[in-house]
Amino acid sequence: MKEGFFSNSADSDRPFADAPSTNGRPDDVSSNTSVLLIDDNPAIAGAIEIALRIAGYGLDKASGPEEAWSRLAQRRYAAILLDMNFSAGANNGEEGLALLRRLVANDPGACVVVITAHSGIRIAVAAMQAGARDFIMKPWRNADLITKLEAAVARGTAGSCIPARASIAEPPAVLIGESAVMRELRALIHRIGPTAAGVVVTGPSGSGRTLVAQAIHAASHDAVEPATRVDLRRDDRWDRLARASGTVILRHVDQLDRITQEAVLDHLSPSLRCISIVGAADSLIPALRRRLATIEVAAPPLSAREDDAVLLARHFARVATDRFGRPGIHLTEAAESFVRSTIWADEVRGLALAVERAVILADDGVIDAALLGATSVAAAPIAIGEISFDLTDAERAMVEAALREHRHNVTQAAAALGLSRGALYRRMARYGL
Repeated sequence: MKEGFFSNSADSDRPFADAPSTNGRPDDVSSNTSVLLIDDNPAIAGAIEIALRIAGYGLDKASGPEEAWSRLAQRRYAAILLDMNFSAGANNGEEGLALLRRLVANDPGACVVVITAHSGIRIAVAAMQAGARDFIMKPWRNADLITKLEAAVARGTAGSCIPARASIAEPPAVLIGESAVMRELRALIHRIGPTAAGVVVTGPSGSGRTLVAQAIHAASHDAVEPATRVDLRRDDRWDRLARASGTVILRHVDQLDRITQEAVLDHLSPSLRCISIVGAADSLIPALRRRLATIEVAAPPLSAREDDAVLLARHFARVATDRFGRPGIHLTEAAESFVRSTIWADEVRGLALAVERAVILADDGVIDAALLGATSVAAAPIAIGEISFDLTDAERAMVEAALREHRHNVTQAAAALGLSRGALYRRMARYGL
């Protein structure tokens, strides 16, 4: 049974060198774990885990959408079991339907089976209309659960007109973030992905340009095959371009001189769909820009993404926790305030590095503001006798968060902030706290 629809390939393309710590993904993107359960009820999660393990399958669990996207950014699942309500008192299924629509938009080949109460037939019908493959009513028989999962996956692999993206070892290109600019970016990708238009992805280094390029390809009709990746600074660039078909992702074309850019234009087959990662499109010669830059897509800097930095920090903490075997890691409120208010050198990649280091160095599973400040290349300089965060606009909020978190225990709050007691008292006096 396990060799059938729920088996995963062991092959994986090596991620791009400029992806921030493999974009928060583990080194081995393939996994024997094939099912993701999104449900906030521990009792239900435990029962499903037992049923699947008895049947020979593994299970990853997410208590809600935030953790689910973090899981999906790390690996691809043969099936997703989705509960329809996550908040206390919610029973109309709107939360689950919203997540289902985004799951299907992000990956039309996703196999989603929804879980609903016996009285939720209306929700089940709406879920099927939104793209779910099947539904399971509570309570269920374990044998029926397994049979429905198998049948749902089978329907997606037997002659479906939807690209069978689950056959690709590389995990989905998940763009984590709920800010307005990220919602707009995802909407733009879903519009331009299915076209054959050439796209240039701009933005600061470390902001996730490679992931945006992969997301554009994942939304295309060529997504059944991995895109060919070509670093145009390398000596084998012409051979790789000659062998390429379908979609090609070009890197560093903007760093080439005019003569070499003209040579790139000569080597591009008219049938290739090109997605290029550049610092700025105006660095391309006009003829090459016309070929490559029908559409320009900007990866936004982290400073423009509102609270996405905190979501990303939690995601990187989960990934590093799994990678380094450090269970139970979490960020304190003061640490999240620090993440939110810091301008991170090297953008998302810099934040990922700081969180990974903090996970390794954390005691008792706690990442506080001082630990992130000590590991972040963007943290303020250390002055003699105390650490100065040099974040005038955000400092009061950080001090207040640390005091609340430690119930106004000055000693503990000072330690969390990386300050001496005297330094914290001076700040409390400065801000009238």
